[in-house]
Amino acid sequence: MSAPHGYRLRTRLPVARAERDLSQDQLARAVGVSRQTISSIETGQYCPSTVLALALARTLGERFEDLFWLEGGRQ
Repeated sequence: MSAPHGYRLRTRLPVARAERDLSQDQLARAVGVSRQTISSIETGQYCPSTVLALALARTLGERFEDLFWLEGGRQ
């Protein structure tokens, strides 16, 4: 997903979720969103809000910066 200044948000959400043997639906219910939202974040079609990204990290027991990071951008 493109962001301002050419940045792209990357995530290891699918890996972290699989490590905990959670389905997209289970994770979605845990943070109060739809399964489609989780799918869209995982495929890079949707950039989560800060609150949602932090909730996902907390729910998965991950540090935010280990679950999400920026790639690219202007040099």
